[in-house]
Amino acid sequence: MYVSETKIRVRYAETDQMSFVYYGNYATYFEVARVEALRNLGVTYKDLEDSGYLMPVIEYKIKFLKPVLYDEELFIKTTIRDMPKARIRFEYECFNPKDELTNTAETTLVFLRKETRKPCPVPSVIRKTIEDFFQD
Repeated sequence: MYVSETKIRVRYAETDQMSFVYYGNYATYFEVARVEALRNLGVTYKDLEDSGYLMPVIEYKIKFLKPVLYDEELFIKTTIRDMPKARIRFEYECFNPKDELTNTAETTLVFLRKETRKPCPVPSVIRKTIEDFFQD
């Protein structure tokens, strides 16, 4: 299992009339957390794309537990529980400054070859950097 942590401060433009984070903005927060999780492993999306791979999101689920407000700093814990194959699943837990769980989410991405746009196994650059986290 691999775990990464990211902090994001809520900007005014990301809130609705109630001063809550607008629900659609969480997808962006999770993208930031996902990109940083891979970057912490030494892999960037740019490197993947330059190597001929794409990673589109094919599934996104979220459960809201508590509102997040303007100017709060969100702490996002990103977890990869299973060794990726042709897909990779990220789980997220968001906490507010009081360490209260505000929401949970999951995204599933599929690996595609850039030229063909067809599914493929996990790229070796990801497999090699992450496999040590999944040794028994």
